[in-house]
Amino acid sequence: MAITILINGVGGPTPRSIARSLHRYGKQEVRLIGTDINPLAYGLYETDLYHKTYVIPPAGDPDYWSALEKIVEEHDIDLALVQPELEVLEWSRHKSAGKEWPCKTLLPDHEIVKYLVDKSLMTAWLKETDLVPNSLDISPNELDFKTIEKKLGYPFWIRSTSGSSGLGSLKVEDQNSLKNWITINPEVDQFIGSTFLPGRNLACKLLFHEGKLLRAASGERVNYIMSKVAPSGITGNTSFGRLLNEPKLVERSERALRIIEEKSGKILHGFFTADFKEDNEGKAYLTEINVRMVAFNMLFAAGGANFSEDIVNLLTNISNFDMNYKMYEFEDDLIFLRDVDAEPILMKETDLLKKG
Repeated sequence: MAITILINGVGGPTPRSIARSLHRYGKQEVRLIGTDINPLAYGLYETDLYHKTYVIPPAGDPDYWSALEKIVEEHDIDLALVQPELEVLEWSRHKSAGKEWPCKTLLPDHEIVKYLVDKSLMTAWLKETDLVPNSLDISPNELDFKTIEKKLGYPFWIRSTSGSSGLGSLKVEDQNSLKNWITINPEVDQFIGSTFLPGRNLACKLLFHEGKLLRAASGERVNYIMSKVAPSGITGNTSFGRLLNEPKLVERSERALRIIEEKSGKILHGFFTADFKEDNEGKAYLTEINVRMVAFNMLFAAGGANFSEDIVNLLTNISNFDMNYKMYEFEDDLIFLRDVDAEPILMKETDLLKKG
């Protein structure tokens, strides 16, 4: 019998990646129900992935929960894979207020979610460690150039304290470029500046259940789709990346999350993606922790690390789930290629065509 799963925000690349992971690389028969707030969302019309899709009110709308409850009841949904940050926030807030979810899901406590969604708050919790780069909150309305130059110097990296897809990101070279960047990003209320790190851009995925780390895997983002449209070159959607075996990165990721667990007073439970940048010497510094999966999730599944199915199995058949920790190990030399309107490719880097 098929497991019926609700997937939110199906207009985005991450939910599509999750749906493909389950259909193509999962062993369970699944029936997917999708939602999005935008009737133009492409995913609403991907009939090869979703049995039925719906346009619903946005998270926080008075009718949001009643719309979801109706869908869950109509389709007898077993569980939800909640992805957009605003919906993760809303679902965790709903639970923290003593209310019941319409179906099972695997999400962190609201206290942890709200601190990870805000990069400034996360950095503040970890500032006394060697896990995060030297950082400084920057308010557009109260620019203190002397403090910025003393604390960070040039160049430094700036970004929005919230949001995804590289929102507000730029390598700041001087005072004028900082002024100009803030002027053309009026929608950003608060920035965070940090030491510029020129090394590898890494991601570590971690699955926790009731305080125990169960699964982990790592990868590298090398290039981004449509990178030329963003001054920083970062659009949040990877075009070329690598699947890596990095146990030390997993150790640093877990160390950071354990500190957050201790400071919040809430146990780790759910899926996290920890992002790192390396310095010139190859030391990795944590830049953010997402409370969700990322867009190249399916490539991890293709390489043998199907986190989407792991979560489904945890929520539906925990008695048969191997609760021993496992770091997924990939074949050497695995890379992935992604592009707009194109099927992702997993291949060996040595098989790339040579110039000439």
